[in-house]
Amino acid sequence: MGQKIHPLGFRLGITQKHQSQWFAKHNQYSNLVIEDHFLRKILLNRFSDAGISEIKIERKLDQILIEICSARPRSIIGRDRNGLEILRKELEQELKKYRIQNLSINSYLKLYKTEVEKTEQPVQISIHVTKLANQNAEASFIADFLVEQLEKRVAFRRAVKRAIERAQKARIKGIKIQISGRLNGAEIARTEWVRKGQVPLQTLRADIDYSYQTAKTIYGLLGIKVWVFKGFSTKNFF
Repeated sequence: MGQKIHPLGFRLGITQKHQSQWFAKHNQYSNLVIEDHFLRKILLNRFSDAGISEIKIERKLDQILIEICSARPRSIIGRDRNGLEILRKELEQELKKYRIQNLSINSYLKLYKTEVEKTEQPVQISIHVTKLANQNAEASFIADFLVEQLEKRVAFRRAVKRAIERAQKARIKGIKIQISGRLNGAEIARTEWVRKGQVPLQTLRADIDYSYQTAKTIYGLLGIKVWVFKGFSTKNFF
């Protein structure tokens, strides 16, 4: 049986950076990781149609900086450009409720309760939204496109063909798409994959973008994996 590793975690420090940038003591680390996941989950669920490819989180004392990379930033900012301010206030309220619900955790008490009592203010959140330069070259955008097509009951081979055509217009070096589940409503689940160009998954300096999504169809769940090879990188984050 083959041993698999996450393509992005495999390249941390070489071609990839951590999506969360902060330092914490050993008894505080787990709570902050769960909080980051909580914030990302809210954003992804609320702006599922914004084409979000990446959410970066930085922390500094009681300040949280969230940077969102989106293909359609206008759906987040809003027409009158006050969407970010409304979103910031809602995230602060949701985070405050989340922390109150976890007051029973001793490490949480040491980390937050004294700070909140001193300042009498919730944690300050600032949000920045950036637009993707080439959305068709992002694995997350391609995976979202496949989810949308499969949930509309488009044949999976046709959906994969359209996704590859979109990616090739962005002049990427290679792409690999894998779909697992009851494809086209078949009785027996199976796995199908298609690769165009080169996708060197075992080369560390290869700039690989990866995304995993789940499509909810009437026949069940379909797992979608997308690998995009953008070329060999000369960057080194060490």
